[in-house]
Amino acid sequence: MDDSPVPSDDPKPQGKGRPTPKRRDAESRRRQPVSAPKDRKEAYRQMRAKQTAERERARRGMLAGDERYLPARDKGPARKFARDWVDSRRLPSQYFLPFSLLILLATWVPWPPAIRVQVLNAVIVVGWPVMMVGVVFTSVYVSWKVKREVAAKLPDESLRGVGFYAAMRALQIRRLRFPPPTLLPGGKPVPPKK
Repeated sequence: MDDSPVPSDDPKPQGKGRPTPKRRDAESRRRQPVSAPKDRKEAYRQMRAKQTAERERARRGMLAGDERYLPARDKGPARKFARDWVDSRRLPSQYFLPFSLLILLATWVPWPPAIRVQVLNAVIVVGWPVMMVGVVFTSVYVSWKVKREVAAKLPDESLRGVGFYAAMRALQIRRLRFPPPTLLPGGKPVPPKK
């Protein structure tokens, strides 16, 4: 019986092509000189500089929409879909805050007494109720529609909180939304900033 190894037709070389380094050599290469701060003030300065750099990197990542840097409430494909769905449409609820500000300013303007009563009545009797009904209707519609779309497009994702997340995003002024919108109304991508 022949115990010699059978030659292989495999063109890949066997092994890593070099001897395994000794432990002390590998550890010595890994070690780097430690530059400890001279005093506590210097250590504090270095720590603050490191934290500032980390916060800046995280801020840039969040503004770019990088999933690693987003808060837990914004992570996941279902939330990304909800953001894109809301951002690609013009919804009446996104005008809630500007309209509220306009109504507030209208009540503070020093109108002549005869006009003031009419303006306040129009605002209180017509403006606020119409706005609130519009906001409630839009929020319910957005929540229902987004949950339905997520269930159809991402069946393995949890629907918990997705509708409320989309409704709250629809209430925000577009420029103040976070993470920033990646789609324009109509579904076109936001052009990169120069």
